Amino acid sequence: MGSFIGHILPGTLFLLVGVWHIWGSVVRYVSNPKTFRVHVWNPVPGFNGRLKHLELYVISIGAFIDLCVELLLATHLRFFVDGSLNTTYFNNFEHSGMLLMFLIYGVVALFSEKTRYLPLPVSALCLIAATAFCAEYLLFYFHSTTHKGLEGYYHVLLAFLIGLCIISSIAGALLSTSFPVDLCNGIAITLQGIWFYQTAFVLYGPMLPSGCRLKDSHITCHAKESEVRAELLANVQLFVAVLTVLVGTVASYGFAASRYMPTVKNLQAIQVELDKE
Repeated sequence: MGSFIGHILPGTLFLLVGVWHIWGSVVRYVSNPKTFRVHVWNPVPGFNGRLKHLELYVISIGAFIDLCVELLLATHLRFFVDGSLNTTYFNNFEHSGMLLMFLIYGVVALFSEKTRYLPLPVSALCLIAATAFCAEYLLFYFHSTTHKGLEGYYHVLLAFLIGLCIISSIAGALLSTSFPVDLCNGIAITLQGIWFYQTAFVLYGPMLPSGCRLKDSHITCHAKESEVRAELLANVQLFVAVLTVLVGTVASYGFAASRYMPTVKNLQAIQVELDKE
């Protein structure tokens, strides 16, 4: 069984990174489609380059804070009982392993970008990100906490969105000039963040469907009809989330095109520079 804050924290992280990835991908493409390249992370402009690696810091620090919550606060440091691993906190241990993978990705990406000791290409960073998403997918697929009924249905949909993150990350490593692949990765990460929020508010917050209740850390529905109706509502919620992200993506593309798309004169100058090379 999860918790409200246990879904809000990672949801916030994925949502921030996903929205920023969509915007960065759109701006880079409309600025110059011919030189577009897939980015596993997007630099923050301005402030004399001081915030360039902000996204990687958000990932690293966010994963570290969430890791501390799962491994230190939630377990009260009671890792062992009678010389054996405390089975009460297996759920937290599993979440900690997933968060550790994202922490490793963030730290490795920072070392790669800021030092000369680990100069990894973007394709390698894409594969490391895909590995972190794989760890997350396996967590929710082979969870020690048995997800049944409505809780299980929400996590099945979450695993589907995580799978999209894996596929788009691997595709980014293989198709390094594809704008749709880069944009799809941002959309998938954003949807995952939204669904973490949706799961938190529905299963552990005020949006629990009628006919279902939270009792003894488990969600039960009074009748099969109530459970089916709640699952259909989950489908509608996912559809609304997808529609919202797609509309937002199209709107951001239109805004970026009006602001960053170069004029014909600038395009000719860019083409001249490319011909010289």
